[in-house]
Amino acid sequence: MSAKPIRSALVTGNSRGLGLGLSRVLMRQEAAVYGLSRSGCPEPIAGDVRVDLADYEAIEPAMARLLEGVERLDLVVLNAGLLGNIQSMQEADIGELRRLMDVNVWANKAILDHLLASGIAVGQIVAISSGASVSGNFGWSGYSISKAALNMFVQLYAHEFPQTPTHSLAPGLIDTEMQEFISGKVDTERFPALKRLQDARGTEAMPDNDTAAQRILDALERLRAVPTGGFVDLREL
Repeated sequence: MSAKPIRSALVTGNSRGLGLGLSRVLMRQEAAVYGLSRSGCPEPIAGDVRVDLADYEAIEPAMARLLEGVERLDLVVLNAGLLGNIQSMQEADIGELRRLMDVNVWANKAILDHLLASGIAVGQIVAISSGASVSGNFGWSGYSISKAALNMFVQLYAHEFPQTPTHSLAPGLIDTEMQEFISGKVDTERFPALKRLQDARGTEAMPDNDTAAQRILDALERLRAVPTGGFVDLREL
């Protein structure tokens, strides 16, 4: 069975990285793309509102402006996220940990609550998680914690979108600015789990943003067949 075309989509964090790649690929497929990010999308998408996703109170009014008059979104991708520092848990600053939770988890509550309250029909929800949410490798600290929390967050919200396939998805390695940071500034002798990421740069194992975005979109139909609320690693789908 062929996948249904995506006519409209909301993508958060689409000023760069995977979010920008998703926006570009969706636009090439003639979808109306609506974006929410701190810096704004550099592409001429259907709707674009800038908001600091760490500012919880600012998100709902930003969503109202962005989606005024929109009755349906075929796809919602909760992509916005922060990496934070690669460090031990003892070194992690509590203020940084709170900001990671605010952006990587709680911003999505304001977004989903607005969609529920506004009555906008939603065809599918995908929250971009990470293998770090389950691996617990040394150094990932607040990023791993926030992505693990995101997985449960999605599982709980799936009950509130009973007609909408809702999943957290680890997309695999992607050559984003996060990888540039890891490759250039992280001590892989201290944090050996990160050497695999450094070695993957420039290979097929770490595609660029647009290629990774296309792989995610190509997998949406298969993802819909997975029980809603689940965490899925794209490489195993």
